[in-house]
Amino acid sequence: MSQDAASLPPDVETLQRLVVELSTTVTTQQRQLDQLQHYLAQLLKARFGPRSERVDPQQLALFAEPSVATPPPAPPVETPVASYVRRGGGRHALPDHLPRERIEHDLADHEKSCPGCGHKRERIGCETSEQLEFVPAVLKVLEHVRWKYACRSCQEHVATAPPPPKPLERGLPGPGLLAAIVVGKFSDHLPLYRLEDVFARSGVELGRSTLCRWARHTAELLEPLYRRLSERVRASHVVHTDDTPVQVLDPALPKTRTGRFWVYVGDQRNPYAVYDYTASRKRDGPALFLKDYRGYLQADAFAGYDGIYAAGFVKQVLCWAHARRKFYEAKETQPSEAHAALAYVARLYDVEREAKPLAPDERLRLRRERSLTLLDEFHTWLTGLRADVLPKSPLGQAIGYVLPRWDGLVRYCEDPALAIDNNLSERTLRPCAIGRRNWTFLGNDRGGRTAAVLFSFTASCKANSVEPWGYLRDVVLRLAASRPNSSPELDELLPDAWLRTHPEARREYAR
Repeated sequence: MSQDAASLPPDVETLQRLVVELSTTVTTQQRQLDQLQHYLAQLLKARFGPRSERVDPQQLALFAEPSVATPPPAPPVETPVASYVRRGGGRHALPDHLPRERIEHDLADHEKSCPGCGHKRERIGCETSEQLEFVPAVLKVLEHVRWKYACRSCQEHVATAPPPPKPLERGLPGPGLLAAIVVGKFSDHLPLYRLEDVFARSGVELGRSTLCRWARHTAELLEPLYRRLSERVRASHVVHTDDTPVQVLDPALPKTRTGRFWVYVGDQRNPYAVYDYTASRKRDGPALFLKDYRGYLQADAFAGYDGIYAAGFVKQVLCWAHARRKFYEAKETQPSEAHAALAYVARLYDVEREAKPLAPDERLRLRRERSLTLLDEFHTWLTGLRADVLPKSPLGQAIGYVLPRWDGLVRYCEDPALAIDNNLSERTLRPCAIGRRNWTFLGNDRGGRTAAVLFSFTASCKANSVEPWGYLRDVVLRLAASRPNSSPELDELLPDAWLRTHPEARREYAR
């Protein structure tokens, strides 16, 4: 309600008090307005905005002036940029491994006569062109005939040729069909009802319950190799991990409940990705999987990992992409300080881009010389800013996230094998997120375990540039034939080792 001069209190002390109360009210309302604007900006971004968290470099330049609350400008650094050859949109040569069918086109007999003299024209050469054709996948029946022999003299000692190994005892599917089901659902993200339609186009009716059962049996057959895959990942010097939710049907509940997929990515000596499934996000999942692990664990700040770090055998490495996101979300309410923080993080990533092609010793030296100096400046600036920022504001929450976790955020500077962020595990979890949009939910916890095993092999194939169908077909058949259990035998079947004996199966994946 507006007031005129006549309605104001006449004494100065009352007026002073009124000004204080009005100022307090305005400050409170402005704080609420800033918070609501922040929530509104996040909702609009989630609903309509891009998923990228890029910031226009020109915006960062606006806040590069030296002041009490902003970072000092970075000295100009000449960063060598590797030459980049853009992949053109022109036609590429067709690969040699594709089967080729020769189709000859000849002139009709009456066209072979010379129109000038009437003599028959002689063949002098040919023109050849290539056309890429597609033949739909074909289901075929392998009829195994086992001849029987007996002695006519004594009418005894009947012998029959041994049966071929089958992936499923007394089962119908061959290894190629099982591999197609696994690749279709867990690499191409097709729900089973769509795979049911795919097979129906070849004239074979395979129910989705049958396909589901076959996928489960395939995961059980791959279980020894999955355990070996897990052992190799736990032998890594650095392990990246992250998790993502998945909806699970539960007959005891009126709606689905939330389960969890976890991924564990090994280092260069163990280039595999292992998925695990838990019925909830409790800490026992990572604690059980990493029970015997010794090394660096690169993850987010989830409290469930705290028990793993407590024993002292595992060192915490946190993610600067997560920390940066907090300041990015605060740029709508306190743009000057938030963009200054983003500028600091951008400079850290500039160092990483320069360090990436270097040898490990040179990468470590560059981090110690430049990144640690930047981190010290950033920490000092954040500590001074913290006293002037409301703890519950978006910027205050960003500072409150970073400063208590500072040791984990700077640890990447002590070992060249560590990364500045945990984006590797987030990229590896992407197939789960894409598949989840298509098949929507898991039928039960056993289905979650099956999915975790099969996701591990499709993701490890991608990490090693291995064509997954050929790999799974061969490995499933070999596991069914010999059932190896020793580590050396199983190591030969891991994707990178298998590729060395099957170089024709190398495939470069689109990134």
